[in-house]
Amino acid sequence: MKKFDLIIIGAGRASNLAVSAGKAGKKVAIIEKSALGGTCPNRGCVPSKLLIGYAHVANAIKESNRHFIDTTINKIDIEKIFQDTNEYIANVDEKYHSKFNENVEVFRGVGSFVSNNIVEVNEEELTAPQIVIATGTKPKKPEHEKAWTSDDIFPLKGKIPKSITIIGAGFIACELASFFCAVGIETTLLSRSQHILKKEDNEISEIFKSEFTKKVTIEFETTAENIEYKNEQFFMTLENKDGIKKPHTSEALLYAVGRESNTPSLKLENTSIQTNEKGFIIRDEFFETTAKGVYVVGEAAGVYMLQHAAAYEVNHLDKILLEDCKDPLHFKYMPHAIYTEPEIASVGITEQEAKKQNIEYVSTTTNWIASAKAMSTRLEYPVTKFIINPKNYEILACHMIGPESSTMIHQVLTVMQIDNDIRHLKKMLYIHPAMSESLLPAAIKAVKEVEKYNS
Repeated sequence: MKKFDLIIIGAGRASNLAVSAGKAGKKVAIIEKSALGGTCPNRGCVPSKLLIGYAHVANAIKESNRHFIDTTINKIDIEKIFQDTNEYIANVDEKYHSKFNENVEVFRGVGSFVSNNIVEVNEEELTAPQIVIATGTKPKKPEHEKAWTSDDIFPLKGKIPKSITIIGAGFIACELASFFCAVGIETTLLSRSQHILKKEDNEISEIFKSEFTKKVTIEFETTAENIEYKNEQFFMTLENKDGIKKPHTSEALLYAVGRESNTPSLKLENTSIQTNEKGFIIRDEFFETTAKGVYVVGEAAGVYMLQHAAAYEVNHLDKILLEDCKDPLHFKYMPHAIYTEPEIASVGITEQEAKKQNIEYVSTTTNWIASAKAMSTRLEYPVTKFIINPKNYEILACHMIGPESSTMIHQVLTVMQIDNDIRHLKKMLYIHPAMSESLLPAAIKAVKEVEKYNS
């Protein structure tokens, strides 16, 4: 049996912990069943955004008449686009491996528990006083064996389809639909409900729906039935809520219907580690599971399904394990973004959640036309929505839809991190006429609404 100071199962964000522990002189074992780096750089955030970059350019050309410019796309080299993306993915593993020093040993395979402090990989047993589980999540299995999940796109192997049907209405489904449609692949998205991005604030998701459906064909309240694959085509029947059926075909079928826990492969039944009803691992505020010395970070805990949350948690666990930090981690806020067109960025509660929880609040929605830079996009839909606590001007939420929303919202996040009071956004000096200047009238309007509420 090999002995280590630290065992890490999963080499995604937790690979950073292996790097720092190795530099600190700890003997580290890190176990990974596929490529180092985990989902984000190999099958998720990074390659999907590389594809979205091409979509942005294609859409800009297609919509140039909005700026009185007449253009034509002569060719989109989709093969080259995927070749470039595949080449990036092919280099990820080595980039991550090169960060480890001689104290870190990489084990390629599936890690599973023999007991609370013994892990088996490739029929070899490892032990350590500290074990970190960072196994993330995986896409829910498609209903048809020939169908794809996002894992099958990165890297994409084989023939690039001329048409694709995407089942799902969350951010992964919408981001991929945004790309495929933009580069000229016939794209159909199926939503079981009348909504897309239903977890977003209702006002924002309605704006998104109005704009997104101008580009992407969406069948609402529709399911795919009787799916067959023959002659390199998917044949299916689309059925809507009224029972109306119609035939539908596409070369590819992709399921983007959520993600689920990876914990079954860990054989937690051999330990005292407990999971919740969805299979995610239970932990305390110091990331420790119900087994002493065993920790869990990232999506394996099922709290936040976001890479930046996992990275933040790993960074704090690093301090707990290597610097004897005694402070628990409490997130002040958790932002996210959706990199479609329109782009969305959001932090905090939605208005429908505020109503459901009987939270006292005021809300305001403000367009971006006060910024000349925003006006130059010649888009009418961009807005910023604030939800504010009228008792103390605390920002309960900010929801943005418009170009570069994911960048602009960081100005709001800074205020929320330091001293969460929207009056700071009202008082600060903005560069004129930057896009971010559109936050000024939004903040002024929100402050006025609080004052009005309290008068």
